[in-house]
Amino acid sequence: MSEHESGGARPIRRALISVYDKTGLEDLARGLHEAGVEIVSTGSTAGRIAALDIPVTPVQDLTGFPECLDGRVKTLHPRVHAGILADLRNPDHVKQLDELGVAPFDLVVVNLYPFRETVASGASGDDVVEQIDIGGPSMVRAAAKNHASVAVVVSPGFYGDVLAAVAGGGFDLATRRSLAAQAFAHTAAYDVAVAGWFAQELVEPDAAPGAFRWPAFGGMAVERAEVLRYGENPHQAAALYVDPDAAPGIAQAEQLHGKAMSYNNYVDGDAAHRAAYDHDEPCVAIIKHANPCGIAVGADVAEAHRKAHACDPLSAFGGVSAVNRPCSVAIASQVADVFTEVLVAPAFDPGAVELLAKKPSIRLLVAPERTRFGAEYRQVSGGVLLQTVDALDAPGDDPTQWTLACGSAVDGATLADLAFAWRAVRAVKSNAILLADDGATVGVGMGQVNRVDSARLAVSRAGDRARGSVAASDAFFPFPDGLQVLLDAGVRAVVQPGGSVRDEEVVAAAAAAGIPVYLTGTRHFFH
Repeated sequence: MSEHESGGARPIRRALISVYDKTGLEDLARGLHEAGVEIVSTGSTAGRIAALDIPVTPVQDLTGFPECLDGRVKTLHPRVHAGILADLRNPDHVKQLDELGVAPFDLVVVNLYPFRETVASGASGDDVVEQIDIGGPSMVRAAAKNHASVAVVVSPGFYGDVLAAVAGGGFDLATRRSLAAQAFAHTAAYDVAVAGWFAQELVEPDAAPGAFRWPAFGGMAVERAEVLRYGENPHQAAALYVDPDAAPGIAQAEQLHGKAMSYNNYVDGDAAHRAAYDHDEPCVAIIKHANPCGIAVGADVAEAHRKAHACDPLSAFGGVSAVNRPCSVAIASQVADVFTEVLVAPAFDPGAVELLAKKPSIRLLVAPERTRFGAEYRQVSGGVLLQTVDALDAPGDDPTQWTLACGSAVDGATLADLAFAWRAVRAVKSNAILLADDGATVGVGMGQVNRVDSARLAVSRAGDRARGSVAASDAFFPFPDGLQVLLDAGVRAVVQPGGSVRDEEVVAAAAAAGIPVYLTGTRHFFH
């Protein structure tokens, strides 16, 4: 049984190095040379190694053919790929190498042209195309396929392991297989990025001017970041994956303190993070089971937290909170007095973490500012749905564009409360009714299968605070009955999309009560 079949280590005697990212190259090349490894390299990589006075064979000396076409052709040659692809377990392959005078490679170190970074820089189409690597992925895939004989490395972070393996007699088969898996994932992610860029031009031919341009191909290459204790329930397994091409969010948050995050912590943390950034003023959102039990704005986040917590202190117990400003010591002292599962902030002021760290369980996350644009995925059986993010940027989200359907125009303070309620109701699962006063929720009715029950729930949670509050509905009132619940509770103004065939009846009920109703023409369902 050969060393390959038994899983034994294969010594590293000859290496091919071709990297765009030169991080760690000096130490790698010097370590390989000191260990007696022959180095073959390409272009600028070979130049950098030679500048270190380390012996290196330029690839054109190996192939007998110069690099050409502005470097587009360097390694696409049998003397390179035969040395990578020869299966040394196969006597015929070994014999053919001898007949051709080709020496095999034991190690291939390659990283690719910076395609994603070039796209992100706003470069021209021609410049982007030049960063589509051809030879690099070919070498990586060849080495990964032939992992029985070759070790392939695509990340500078693994160079230390390479030098340790060289000193220890080489990588064993299990490690070479693991490296191959990483390599194929690397080229797959690269191909997704390239295909996605090209697909931006392959959109629906009948798309209206200004419409969102849906690509004909959609791909996502995600990387496992963490295996979680369990999923939504203890009998479900779960893991967190990150999308390196996405705008950073809750998945990339840095945890400063507390127990390990759970599946539900991430779900609620994401909902709180999004809800907090729906507002431009200092805001705190407290979430429980993906629904708000309090959202408020204030002069600072400490004031916002006091107001948000006052909405429903019972439900806020064990909730997940997010702020859209750095966590101050003042808000930290308030959060420390309430059992809170997670606190998400863009930063923590000096002293805030130390104060909260006295609570061993609370999870403190630093997450970047939330972006309110782009597209979002939702998995369904057999595929995924994509939609543009509900970014609160429709014409109907601007209070100056609202239509006063009945009653007198409200004063500035009331209009500000209506605007707050309209933004806050977006974060509530449909059917949604939200009552607010002084920039804070006072009652939330969420997730009911009819709008009447949502109105009753919001009024019930608000109690005496319902009188004099303003109300927002995420969609129109199909009948006057849901609105009547709010009118009977004493709300002072209502904002809703309108659009029901019974709008006249609904508005007439408000007019009879002397309550102004504003119509937005925009709906904010959240399922």
